[in-house]
Amino acid sequence: MTKAIMIQGTMSNAGKSLFTAGLCRIFHQDGYKTAPFKSQNMALNSFITAQGDEMGRAQVVQAEAAGCEPDVRMNPILLKPTSDCGSQVIVNGKAIGNMTAAKYFKFKSKLVPEIMKAYNSLSAENEIMVLEGAGSPAEINLKAQDIVNMGMAKLAKAPVLLVADIDRGGVFASIYGTIMLLEESERQLLKGVIINKFRGDVDILKPGLKMLEEKTGVPVLGVLPMLNIDIEDEDSLSERLKTHNEIDLVDIVVIRLPRMSNYTDFNVFELIPGVSLRYVSSLKELHNPDMIILPGSKNTIGDLRWLRQSGLEAAILQKARAGTVIFGVCGGYQMLGRNLSDPYGIEMGGDMAGMGLLEMETVFAEQKRTIQMEGSFSKVRGILADLSGQAFNGYEIHSGVTSIDEARALTLARPARENGEAFLEGSQNVTSIMNVYGTYMHGIFDGEGIAATVVKALLAKKGLKPEDVKVVNYQEYKQKQYDLLADQIRKNIDLKKVYAVLEAGI
Repeated sequence: MTKAIMIQGTMSNAGKSLFTAGLCRIFHQDGYKTAPFKSQNMALNSFITAQGDEMGRAQVVQAEAAGCEPDVRMNPILLKPTSDCGSQVIVNGKAIGNMTAAKYFKFKSKLVPEIMKAYNSLSAENEIMVLEGAGSPAEINLKAQDIVNMGMAKLAKAPVLLVADIDRGGVFASIYGTIMLLEESERQLLKGVIINKFRGDVDILKPGLKMLEEKTGVPVLGVLPMLNIDIEDEDSLSERLKTHNEIDLVDIVVIRLPRMSNYTDFNVFELIPGVSLRYVSSLKELHNPDMIILPGSKNTIGDLRWLRQSGLEAAILQKARAGTVIFGVCGGYQMLGRNLSDPYGIEMGGDMAGMGLLEMETVFAEQKRTIQMEGSFSKVRGILADLSGQAFNGYEIHSGVTSIDEARALTLARPARENGEAFLEGSQNVTSIMNVYGTYMHGIFDGEGIAATVVKALLAKKGLKPEDVKVVNYQEYKQKQYDLLADQIRKNIDLKKVYAVLEAGI
């Protein structure tokens, strides 16, 4: 019979996604066929499965840690915010439309059959299910319609561990308050507490842990230290997105758009010595980078308007004409063209002039394109010419249909795992001064040697020697990080008690 355990948090960003990934890795190391599950995720960082389904990247990370292929059943409901009070709703990997928060609140209970169909199907194929909650189970205004925290724990009959972040302060109050706001039936599901992000001497903490156990009746199963481990985190609260002041030999800037998506496309650059990767959202932060990246966006037209109003567009145009490398991915690629047209109101409706740096135009279609891709760079010109012929794997998530000048295409791509025909994709505008590139391919820099080639080219442009640039195998690197995470959990958490909770169930 499949066993299940659920990880919830006292608040968002308490560390439940990371701890879930760690347990997935441990169960996988211990020989169990394991799968993660989160009934509803809200994130702009998404991934496309081999079947062309869209899911949250947090569950992709957890699947990688569990040694299994990402499957949309691991995240049947994904909400991608399009504004402060509305989101695109994705069910079983397919967008069903945009909803306001109020409309979705009334609608979401209708999704329970879809959630349970996904969970039961996935559970039947695995020995252990590791579920993750969202936000806090003590959000009393949402409890009646809860489908992701204690409501999901009841449906899955999964005992719950509660993760709390001590680094923010008030950890005892947050744990005690969370437990006290639970209904009695919910408290019975809670089997243990994990303290996360601790700095200092655990012995000083122990009297407080004992008092907490006495007041709540819930055992503390361990204290995780602040970990120096590089694993993808949730996009909206990521420490990566905070602007770095230091500028290294090669300075790469990512424009932090208001609705930026899939910022993890650029994590690989952080692994290369001598590279600073900075996320900036104002002119004063821009400085004089070697490359400017325009990332994906969930609201391309709205974010282009913001770029224009903030003065960043004018600065980027000026730097492009001075020779700075400009690279757009997905929504950022669309912005670089001559025009964006939204005849069906997919985003904001109407037309908007693009930045005019690439010879292309985009029309938003009613149907979103979600597909895994593979291919290679075509004949690349300009500073990044050494990318020519290098192979990549990636995926597309976009509503736009872009017409390009094929003589300026950046890549030759084809659907992965299918016998689809190859086609020219992306665009480049290279002159004696300008070096502007764009593509729809998320993950294009992850291929072995691609990021290193870019960095070598940027170094050479500055007259610096590129010999010491490290070629990174990003997939191997990620696997090592999952092992390091598992080692820390084994060292600091009472896994005998975790396994006892798993075996006992509810």
